[in-house]
Amino acid sequence: MLKFIFLSLLFYNYSLADELNLFTSRHYEGDNMLFNQFTDKTGIKVNVVSGKSKVLEKRILEEGEKSKADILFLADAGALYSSQSKGLFTKLDQKRYNFISKSLRNDYWVGITKRARIVFYNPNVTSVNEIKDITYENLADKKWDKAIAIRQSNNIYNQSLVASILEHNGERKTKKWLNGFVKNFARSPQGNDRAQILMVASGKAKLAVANSYYYSLMLSGIKGDKQKKAAEKVLPHFPNQNGRGTHINISGAGILKFSPNKENALKFLDFLLTEKSQLEFCNNSFEFSVLDNMKSNKIRNNLNDNFKEDHSIDVTVYGKRQKEAYVLMKKAGWN
Repeated sequence: MLKFIFLSLLFYNYSLADELNLFTSRHYEGDNMLFNQFTDKTGIKVNVVSGKSKVLEKRILEEGEKSKADILFLADAGALYSSQSKGLFTKLDQKRYNFISKSLRNDYWVGITKRARIVFYNPNVTSVNEIKDITYENLADKKWDKAIAIRQSNNIYNQSLVASILEHNGERKTKKWLNGFVKNFARSPQGNDRAQILMVASGKAKLAVANSYYYSLMLSGIKGDKQKKAAEKVLPHFPNQNGRGTHINISGAGILKFSPNKENALKFLDFLLTEKSQLEFCNNSFEFSVLDNMKSNKIRNNLNDNFKEDHSIDVTVYGKRQKEAYVLMKKAGWN
């Protein structure tokens, strides 16, 4: 009997030592390739549970101490902050991640990839001189009346953008800006980021606001020849280059409070932050590296890494101010 218990404990410990349970809202094939590389390198099997951030968050909360989830890997700092505020994460040793900008991490999670929310234009419709020094604040100017394509207010990327503007400019100025910005919508907001870029390509809008990687994804041909040809008509532009810099957001990850495989989870985070893994993210999901001075070795489809980023506020702020931002967006008539 004792021998059986001993062998059972050995088996239990062995199984824990060789697996990792990853909950993620990301949906990129390149991620799965990276996870397989981690397994090949360490022998640790990565069990992936995919879903929307709120669904994953709800499951982890309901399972409580019985949860087998080790890491939560989410798109958008606001989503990470939501899980943090519900006490899902354990604290990280900040010295371990001091090579990552402080604006891209906090005590509970660390940025794994970066993305920029930028402006796209059709040079056959809008000249580069018209948008050369454009800022997010300029998007409320009357010159862009009925000219801007953007997603709905319930989109977390938009909420984070407005949260950053709220942090920079205060409530009064943000309210005024939102009232002007909403009047400049080319149509009632709808569709995903790629749909906004398609609006500009077709000439139905002069400007689109979308995340950088969607444009590269379209140009890669992965989303079909029609979207590739449309994206070829469009160019990206990084706002606020003469001021605070372009709005940056992240995908990030943290180790969960009741993780049964915390050592494996630490190894996994370390692996995702190596130069090799960061290069994979750049080349496969068209995101930017969180490592300073790290450049992609592929042509970035008209997106360069040398733009000025806004690191004057921490991305944690997006989560703290998203609810406030959303209320203001709705009051301004942003559907």
